[in-house]
Parts: sequence; C-alpha cells; structure tokens
Amino acid sequence: QVQLMESGGDYVQSEGSLRLSCVYSGLTYTRYALAWYRQTPGKEREGVAAIDSRGDTTYADSVKGRFTISLDSAKNTVYLQMNSLKLEDSALYYCGADPLRVVTTTVLLTPLNFRFWGQGTQVTVFP
Repeated sequence: QVQLMESGGDYVQSEGSLRLSCVYSGLTYTRYALAWYRQTPGKEREGVAAIDSRGDTTYADSVKGRFTISLDSAKNTVYLQMNSLKLEDSALYYCGADPLRVVTTTVLLTPLNFRFWGQGTQVTVFP
C-alpha cells in the first residue's frame, strides 16, 4: 500500500519562500509519478507540479518560474520549493502518487490521475 505524508506548511509573508516535503512508502515500482496539488475551501483540487521516476517535470502555469519540484528517491521524498509566494498560493497542499504513471503535459489536469494521497499541509501567505 502506498502511503504519503506531507510536511513543511506554515505561515509565510508574501514574496517569501517555503519548502514542502512529502515522504512516501510502498512505491515498489521502477516507474511512478508524484505530484503536488492544492485546494482551497469551495474549490476543486488544482494541480501544481508533478515529477516522475525518470525526472520529467511539469508545472501549472500559475507557478512556473516560482515553484520547483524535485525528487530524492534515496530518501523516498518529493519536495516542492516555493519562492516569491503570493496571497493566492494559500491553500492546503496535497501530495499524490501513482504507480506506473509518467509525466505528460496533461497529467495535472485532474487529480484522478493520482490514486494515492497524503493528508495535506497548510500554506498560508499573508501580506
């Protein structure tokens, strides 16, 4: 069973930086993908960034140039480095995983592409 646990959420001032971490287990496959999504009350879960076991990445347009996703497979951890944070980046950030999936340009369009999820970590950006 795949399990994920996010951490690193915090209160941060606008234009500040934050790094989220997601430790995963159970991904006993040579090919898999991990992603960060975020959600605010009353809105659907939105894809932020994804990476696969080959190192391919993709980002939502709203975070390109500001966020960086990285994978340390030796530590079973995926990171999301968030720079130049904006008020609209405030959300509950979730880590998702899917075995045998690879990153494509459309993989972030739906959270249904990722079968396993963590509990989320809250990011709040203040002025």
